[in-house]
Amino acid sequence: MSDPLPVETQGLGKTYGDIVAVEHVDLSVEPGDVYGYLGPNGAGKTTSLRILLGLIRPTAGWARLFGRDPLTEGAKALDGVAGFVEGPRFYPYLSGRRNLELLSDFDEPVSRARVDEVLELVELRDRAKDKVGGYSHGMRQRLGIASALLRQPRLLLLDEPTTGLDPAGMRDMRNLVRRLASEGITIMLSSHLLYEVEELCNRVAIIRKGRIVYQGPLRELLAGTANRYRLRATEPERARLFCLSQPGIANVALDDGELGFSADEEAVAALSIALGQARIAFTTLMPETQSLEELFLGLTGDESSDRDREAVAS
Repeated sequence: MSDPLPVETQGLGKTYGDIVAVEHVDLSVEPGDVYGYLGPNGAGKTTSLRILLGLIRPTAGWARLFGRDPLTEGAKALDGVAGFVEGPRFYPYLSGRRNLELLSDFDEPVSRARVDEVLELVELRDRAKDKVGGYSHGMRQRLGIASALLRQPRLLLLDEPTTGLDPAGMRDMRNLVRRLASEGITIMLSSHLLYEVEELCNRVAIIRKGRIVYQGPLRELLAGTANRYRLRATEPERARLFCLSQPGIANVALDDGELGFSADEEAVAALSIALGQARIAFTTLMPETQSLEELFLGLTGDESSDRDREAVAS
């Protein structure tokens, strides 16, 4: 039998009275994934992560971490799992190092020996003696990841890790996530930032109003729209009529002097040769692939945010 997945849910649901926070969510995060959990604010991302970490009980379905149920096995289910939800919290009047030492005392003895190592990894060793109250938001986020890494996790769950960071802080956080992924840690991160998911993740789930509307490899999501092409010719109308006569070319439309059409790669290759033989000059012939943002807006109904279901749980 194969090893259990780092994260697996089936039929996961959570309601608060008449408010549906999560509805029939099926997730599967595979070893080595950098898995993006993408959706508008309030779509159910944080609620899902709280259930995974055993912080709240689902009202339907189940969740497993490496085959273990946080609801029935409690802290044992979190062996090899770490992360934070809605931002890490620390004692502001203590230093970064002292905060990590206190956290390590709640864990196995080997964690105390890793304090210097994780501070180095998140590039906070030079500020380790400073009080956390004087840290920037980005530094506190990195300290949160350092605290999670004390346990040498195989799975890292991160809730909106770049929220509130300036551009430099966002860049540093993305670089840190890449570094951790390169070391073999499976990462599941929730985000409403499309470019962040596109830059970091190999697999993605998109959630809308508590329901999953897409789950799978990011490349397949993007490749699903790769059969549209754009053609800019010196004689647009003549090019349009010519394209209409070519095999494998469909949905031809002329818009503002530029042709759009659908075709597979073989038909496009044949078209480029035929245009030359017909002496129809063209300056551009390229695929018209939708961005992740366009796909996201299509799948989520152009929502930038949803009602804040998660606020009910806080």
